[in-house]
Amino acid sequence: MKLSIDIVTWNSAGDIAGCLDSIHSEHQFEVAVVDNGSSDSTLDVLSQFHHLKLIRNACNRGYAFANNQGIKESCGEYVLLLNPDTKMGPDAIDRLVEFLDANPDFGAVAPRLVNPDGSTQFSVRSFPTAWSTLCEVTGLARLFPLSRAFGGWRMARFDYTKPAEVDQPMASCLLIRRKVLEQLHGFDQTFPIFYNDVDLSYRMKRAGWKTAYVPDAVVIHRRGASTRQVRPKMIWESHRSLFRYLRKHDRSGFFWFKAVVLLPLLELAALVRVWKYRLSRK
Repeated sequence: MKLSIDIVTWNSAGDIAGCLDSIHSEHQFEVAVVDNGSSDSTLDVLSQFHHLKLIRNACNRGYAFANNQGIKESCGEYVLLLNPDTKMGPDAIDRLVEFLDANPDFGAVAPRLVNPDGSTQFSVRSFPTAWSTLCEVTGLARLFPLSRAFGGWRMARFDYTKPAEVDQPMASCLLIRRKVLEQLHGFDQTFPIFYNDVDLSYRMKRAGWKTAYVPDAVVIHRRGASTRQVRPKMIWESHRSLFRYLRKHDRSGFFWFKAVVLLPLLELAALVRVWKYRLSRK
C-alpha cells in the first residue's frame, strides 16, 4: 500500500468528521485513528466512518505513544501524520506523495498550513538551542524578530511562498517514509505531547535525511484544538518538554551549567504565561 494516514484524537468530536471527509488521494490509502480516551462524543462520530481502523485507548497515553501505535498498526510505504483539527486542501496529499516519490533523499515533507481565514501559519522553525531558548524567555527574540542572532528559532525571514529544505516543520500534517520511522524507532515517548515532533525531525536530520516544505500543498489547521482544552497544564508541559529536548540533544558537555540559568527562566516564563491566561479567562 502506498499511504497510511495516522490520526490521534482526544475529545476531537468537533473536528474529526471534517478532517476525515477532507481526505482524498489518487493513491491507495488506509486511515488509522488512535483515540486517547476521549470523554466527549468523538467515538460516536468515528463510528460513522466504516473505512478506518480504530484503536481505542482507555486513557490518554500521550501523542507520541498513540502515534507509535498507529504507525505499528499500518502498512503504507509513506505515513501521513495528521492532526484531527486539519482539513486537506485539493490534491494536498497527492502533492506531498509526489514530492517524496521524486526526491529519494528526503525523508519527510510538510505542506503550507493556513488558518481557517486563509492566512498562512508560521509553521517552520529551526531546531531550538540553549541560546535560542534564552533569547525567547528573555524577550530578545520578540524585540528583534528579524535578527538571525536573537530571532533565529522562529525564522521570521522564512518565505512561505517558496519550497525549501527545512529543519523542523509543524507535524500537524507531515508525510514521512515508513523506512525512516522504522530506522528511528518512531517517536520518543519520553516526550508525551510536546517536542516529540521536533525530536523526531532532529534525529531524522542527524541520520542523513532531509525534510522539505512544499507550499503548493495547502492544509487548513485550527491550531491547538485539543491542547486548548487544558491550556494551563499544556503550558507547563511545553516548557518542561523543551528543557527535556535541550538536555537530550546538547552535546557541548556543559549543559548543566547552562541549565542553572535556563531551568528557572523556563519555569518563570511558564508561570507568567499561565497567569496571563487565567487573567484573560476572567
